[in-house]
Amino acid sequence: MEIFIALLKLIGITTDRADHVTIIGSDPVLPSPFLIGEAGAAVIAAIGYLSSELWILKNHKAQKISVAVKDAAIAQRSHEYIKVIDGDNEDLWSPISGFYQTQDNRWIQLHCNFPHHRQGVISLLCCEDNKSSVTDAVKNWQADPLEEALANRGLCAAIVRMPEEWQKHPQAKAIESLPLLEIIKIGVSKPESLPAGDRPLSGINVLDLTRVIAGPVCGKTLAEHGATVMLISSPKLPYILPLVMDTGFGKFSAYLNLDETKDKDQLVQLIKKADVFLQSYRPNGLADLGFSPEVVSELRPGIIYVTFSAYSHLGPWANRHGYDSLVQSATGIVYEQSGINIPRHLPAQSLDYITGFLASVGVMEALRRRTIEGGSYLVRVSLAQTAHWLNQLGRITGDFSQCEIPTREQLKYLLTQTTTSFGRLEHLLPVLKMSETPPYWDKPSAPLGRDLPKWP
Repeated sequence: MEIFIALLKLIGITTDRADHVTIIGSDPVLPSPFLIGEAGAAVIAAIGYLSSELWILKNHKAQKISVAVKDAAIAQRSHEYIKVIDGDNEDLWSPISGFYQTQDNRWIQLHCNFPHHRQGVISLLCCEDNKSSVTDAVKNWQADPLEEALANRGLCAAIVRMPEEWQKHPQAKAIESLPLLEIIKIGVSKPESLPAGDRPLSGINVLDLTRVIAGPVCGKTLAEHGATVMLISSPKLPYILPLVMDTGFGKFSAYLNLDETKDKDQLVQLIKKADVFLQSYRPNGLADLGFSPEVVSELRPGIIYVTFSAYSHLGPWANRHGYDSLVQSATGIVYEQSGINIPRHLPAQSLDYITGFLASVGVMEALRRRTIEGGSYLVRVSLAQTAHWLNQLGRITGDFSQCEIPTREQLKYLLTQTTTSFGRLEHLLPVLKMSETPPYWDKPSAPLGRDLPKWP
């Protein structure tokens, strides 16, 4: 509970009804020194708390909220449990992705899950497209020049840094000046009552222009509480099917190509009837296409504009490509998780999931403020800011070395099966418990672009 209370205060949320919240259990749950479960439980509890606050604004009573630390830890591995029953299941990871040792005996992580990233790495290294050839080629490079060369080509890599090494890095210094979660009023508009409905976010329209994993988790979480979420994808961009399956629950899914004028016009029409706009383009990426926070808030006064990034919007790495696993490597988390041995990541994609959950908290708090005082809001989160917070929470005091990742059999109580266009899927249920409006998805996940880009 201490982390939960501190989190609410950090964001500037009243704790008047904190006694309605119960967090069950403690870390360790997974084999890690980090407080993965407790951090996740605190943020998920905050989602429930704010969902209840919105419910109260609809003239309903406050709710009892609970979450188990164990379940919160497992929720950060949600994509690991997506399974096509009686069908083929794709691997999430490219065989080229992974850790490699450099000429100066350092480790660097390459992230090659999208085809263009994989081909870019092969091209830069002038090697064959297989693990052995990449291993040999990386040994011809020193770590720092290789990381920089890959970044200059828009490719995805990070040196495995020691925590103290990261703390001295200019990007770490930039993040230190930022709060965990930013909710900034960027426009003036009249207060808006929450739409009628039997769930906290009934009638709230969410445009989800995000990919891999934090942004889609935010959209999925808002759908759990009744929001109408429309995922907008480009037909030109690659995707990772298991992630589409796992994060697509509760969403409509449409295609728009923002290089086409008619599709940009269609997005404008969608924005005018939206309440929330989620985007995970790199800083200024969407602004260059004509959809900056300022422009979007002019199109739709009262919009909640949420932006996700890897290393934040400040600092020399603001425009650098990044994913959860890479930020773990860069910020010292991988080093501490594995020590001097072969590098390994956290046993969960905690930066992705916690960042997605934090963004959901930001959206709900911004909606609460809009209801009371009006206004358009910018919500900013990044994986690196989440890493900074996780690092500050302390470490497990007991022995975590004997912890094992629970099996499917041990998680039966959290798993369900749903018939989808992909076939029968086994997947995790929501882990948050609420007494009056229990979270659920009212739509199965669906293939990208299945629906028309129109609000239902």
